[in-house]
Amino acid sequence: MKPISTAVDGILTPKPLLEDEYRNEADDLIYCAKCHTPRQHRIQLNDRILLSTVRCRCQQEAYEKEEAERRHHEFLMQVSRLKANGLQDKSLRDYTFANDKGYNPEIQKAHDYVAHWEEMKAKSLGLLLWGDVGTGKSFFAGCIANALLEKGIPVLMTNFSRILNTLTGMYFDDRNQFIDSLNKYSLLIIDDLGIERGTEFSLEQVFNVIDSRYRSQKPMIVTTNLTLDKLKHPGDLAHSRIYDRILECCVPLKINNQNIRELNAAANMQEARKLFDSGT
Repeated sequence: MKPISTAVDGILTPKPLLEDEYRNEADDLIYCAKCHTPRQHRIQLNDRILLSTVRCRCQQEAYEKEEAERRHHEFLMQVSRLKANGLQDKSLRDYTFANDKGYNPEIQKAHDYVAHWEEMKAKSLGLLLWGDVGTGKSFFAGCIANALLEKGIPVLMTNFSRILNTLTGMYFDDRNQFIDSLNKYSLLIIDDLGIERGTEFSLEQVFNVIDSRYRSQKPMIVTTNLTLDKLKHPGDLAHSRIYDRILECCVPLKINNQNIRELNAAANMQEARKLFDSGT
């Protein structure tokens, strides 16, 4: 057992016994009365015999349990901090596999991405989630974000409207520092690509964010209502620079054309009718 103190009792100097201890006559060491394992260890040092204090088996088990609880508490605190930083919209915390209603058959691919995260990270492999409005692209990405955050992996899920609002008014160096700060996250999720303003400044900053992420060799997930054909054949050079980067590092995945928002609205309406009909 590992000594818990380097302090020496002396040369076979008797030590007062605690209530749960006894001295073993066989080796003249102090033992635990509960688990009957030593709480002392004899050390030969040149011509001296020293005694050091050690944990008995039940003390060691209690210590290990306390350490495990402490580490678990620290981990939960870390996850809480990561979620506060990475899920800037609190509603995203509800985008979890546990809340999946089975509307989206592609959700299994989100499970697969999380299960193979280390491989995805090593290959800097991301996803491009495209499809019609309301089909669950954000929910798909949010499930991945929350699952990885629960493992203590830094993830940021944001959108270009928020990013551009932050960048507007910043000096050049400050903008670069902010864009670089996005790469501290192991996974960056950009939601709703294409809804941002199409000004020259906006498109330049969108490219800078995508290009910086590309060069960081860290994975990125992008959701968009744009069609894959539109992404592959943009109408101008500014958009082409952006979409080419995304298509190079993100695997396109079409999310089915079932409108989940309409399904949820219909379900909510049905529940409301039940309440009204019951008179409660």
